[in-house]
Amino acid sequence: MFRLKVPFDTQVWETSEKMESKGDQSDTKLLLVTANVGSLFEDPQRLLTIWLEEFISNATRVNPKFLALHLQEVGGKTYENSMGNVQEFIRCLCEEMAKTDFVHVHIYMDEDFKSAEHFTALGNIYFGHKDICLLRIWNFLTHDWDEKLDKGNRIYSGNIENVPTKEKAKFPQHFFPECKWSRKGFMRTRWEINGTAVDLVNIHLFHDASNLDACKDFPSVYCKTRRRALVHTIERFHLDEKNGSVPFFIFGDFNFRCDTAGVVKELTANLTAHRVQSVKNENTKINYRNSDGNNILTVGKKEFCHADHQLKFKEFWLKDYDKELEPLRDILVEYPISFIPSYPFEEDPEMPTDYMSTRCPSWCDRILMAPQIKDIIKSDEWKYDMIGQTVCMGDHKPIYLTVHLKPNKDLSLFRKSI
Repeated sequence: MFRLKVPFDTQVWETSEKMESKGDQSDTKLLLVTANVGSLFEDPQRLLTIWLEEFISNATRVNPKFLALHLQEVGGKTYENSMGNVQEFIRCLCEEMAKTDFVHVHIYMDEDFKSAEHFTALGNIYFGHKDICLLRIWNFLTHDWDEKLDKGNRIYSGNIENVPTKEKAKFPQHFFPECKWSRKGFMRTRWEINGTAVDLVNIHLFHDASNLDACKDFPSVYCKTRRRALVHTIERFHLDEKNGSVPFFIFGDFNFRCDTAGVVKELTANLTAHRVQSVKNENTKINYRNSDGNNILTVGKKEFCHADHQLKFKEFWLKDYDKELEPLRDILVEYPISFIPSYPFEEDPEMPTDYMSTRCPSWCDRILMAPQIKDIIKSDEWKYDMIGQTVCMGDHKPIYLTVHLKPNKDLSLFRKSI
């Protein structure tokens, strides 16, 4: 059992709430957070308490009226052994949030790992504030709004296939690299918040299995697979005649990677490549050396290590190689990124700001949106940033976005044809 070391700071929450009360109460402040929590459940005694404290601290400071937390890799990387920690995580989170004025709680945790064709290891967690006048959730079975939500907790865990207030799917098997089942997929909910409808979509896309393959060309084979799955998901929403179409936020672990071929070229302009061939092909790697024979960059299947690793990839130049979203700018938009890459950080609490030397650091964790979102939010009030930059949050740092949702925009944008 893990306990938060620091009690919830109700004084900070109350102070920020009073400040907010001076503003325009007609808008609803949203806090959207995405977090790949795979490494947390592997070492819950050390990592989960730190993670929860930092998350609660951020929520306290932001003081939203509606909070959406999207999790990936629920239960950990070895979920068969560590899925049991999920319920304790939920209990601790709800216990702390109960000290606030959030009175509506909806939690969906896909934990049934024995169902290979359905299991996504996604978790969607939502908190609604007492000041929200109207809060309703969509029923994907009846294709209509459920009645106005009552106060209280609704927690769906284990096998959640038949829960009608969410839509969940794995990507088609032929999308998966090497045709193996993976946990990758999406989970969608739809909310009406003070008269405005919005979809909130959790997504987890495919990773780069090999740095060596990733740096052969751009877009890499992995990039193409991610793009295919993402377009498939957006088209599915667009063609959903039974449930209609509303503006959406889609946030999760997109596994977007930097143009690895371009990054390697940038880092090795004056270096010489030396291939190191092992008896086992998977251990092949390339050392890039300077004129003195010193290794400056090493690239292997699961190794990406620079001589100045902890500083080099936190410099602004790397953002020029974050290109995966560019071909999709017509259907997905994003606020400007000013934070450092969110992955892969060390999982050691003693090294919270260091990157692992396994992958080229990249902005994997993102909060994107449909272009129509601009019609239902105040575009000049937002913040897009990282949580826990100076503490250990696992190998992924959570990313958050705050926006102000306008009221009563449902009728002008919501179109449903059955």
